[in-house]
Amino acid sequence: MNAVDLAAKYEAVIGLEIHIQLATRTKIFCGCSTRYGAPANTQVCPVCLGHPGVLPVLNREAVRGAVRFGLAVGSRINSRSVFARKNYFYPDLPKGYQISQFQEPILDGGDLRFRMGDEDRSVRLTRAHLEEDAGKSIHHGDGDRGTRIDLNRAGVPLLEVVTEPDLRDPGDASACLHRLHQLVLHLGICEGNLEEGNFRCDANISVRPHGQESLEAKTEVKNLNSFRHVERALRWEFRRQALALEDGHSLEQATRLWDEGAGRTRVMRTKEDAQDYRYFPDPDLPPLVLHAELIAQERRDLPELPEAMESRLAADYGLGRAEAALLAADPGLARYYEETAGSAGDGKAAANWVLTEVLRLVKDEPGGLGGIRVEAAALGKLVRMVREDVISGKIGKSVFAVLAEEGGDPEIIVRDRGLLPMADVGELAQVVLRVVDANPGPLAEYLGGKETVAHFFVGQVMRETRGKARPDAARSAVERELETRRNRQ
Repeated sequence: MNAVDLAAKYEAVIGLEIHIQLATRTKIFCGCSTRYGAPANTQVCPVCLGHPGVLPVLNREAVRGAVRFGLAVGSRINSRSVFARKNYFYPDLPKGYQISQFQEPILDGGDLRFRMGDEDRSVRLTRAHLEEDAGKSIHHGDGDRGTRIDLNRAGVPLLEVVTEPDLRDPGDASACLHRLHQLVLHLGICEGNLEEGNFRCDANISVRPHGQESLEAKTEVKNLNSFRHVERALRWEFRRQALALEDGHSLEQATRLWDEGAGRTRVMRTKEDAQDYRYFPDPDLPPLVLHAELIAQERRDLPELPEAMESRLAADYGLGRAEAALLAADPGLARYYEETAGSAGDGKAAANWVLTEVLRLVKDEPGGLGGIRVEAAALGKLVRMVREDVISGKIGKSVFAVLAEEGGDPEIIVRDRGLLPMADVGELAQVVLRVVDANPGPLAEYLGGKETVAHFFVGQVMRETRGKARPDAARSAVERELETRRNRQ
């Protein structure tokens, strides 16, 4: 049965659990660093290692991050929440339990708006709660080395966001995650680096015939740290479950992993229920009580959110919705763009350069936007020089390449490298004469009535002058010379 037929008969019911590592300098219950990339097991202490007799102390900045998120998505911020012990065994969970929140989380409800194609959509949020991350199992798979455990990540603060099962398509799930990722970047509560695992997702999916209200058994696909993986894993699961129902099989609730190489999910374990975790309030942590002033302060400090920024960029700089959305996706990129546009005096032209040349650089730069040498003010000056015909667009690209390699001032680069446009009309006329004489074939075609060949000569002149001739001046000079040759016939 093909995908179209399956989609016509069955629908997906999708909910997401997103784990957001909060961008604090220290862990949620101790003073150990959260810095990524340190040597294994060097950022640990008796608290995050679960030694007997130690007492956790809650990180205030993690609480602030959760409150800020709740304000942004319209959650109910509970004045009282409780930390619980979630008991289960895993090699990288040193205490044998995870400190989390269960019955009384810090945030309830809310909704997240996102865009799919040309349509605005939203998903309801069930809750968001604070918890600690586990360590990391490193599977070598080469005999004696086996699996090793790095506990540097154990105790890093997480905000787990749980959505209602409102999503019906894997593409919607990916778009929803994109928006959530943008939101936490704008809020400044998460670094958002998917490769480092500080923004990852567990996706829950069940499949049922259209029109059926009850849900079939669900599958949870764990630890997806790529928007593309989320969509591919859910599409695979939809097909797998729909085909099972089509063949009359019952579905088993299970946890599965996405195998990107094989392009399919595989069983990890049968899914535990809440009672299997034996939740109970953590006796070492008192209830978290939020004072109204902390919430009010976070409300006052709330930054511009992605949706509002998109609207403002479009209105202030004359951008299309798609351009504004791309720029607003990353607050750092948006700031860079606005500085560029201010220097250039042309928001549309600045957007063209940022969304093409700058993003190309960022894609290849491990340090991202912060690692490139092209300063926003310098790019703005370059855009202005091209817009005012001080230099051609072709020379502008050459100057940008120099800026990317060395940084600097575009005006100085143009002057020192002799890239100023050819201003001497006589010199340009001599170049045109040489180009026409060197191409008797195209000249014969032009004289025979094929006037579009003039474009060829203009291109050759621009090539001969290495882009230093102004395109309009080159075109005029070529047309004059060709007309002279035609009159001589």
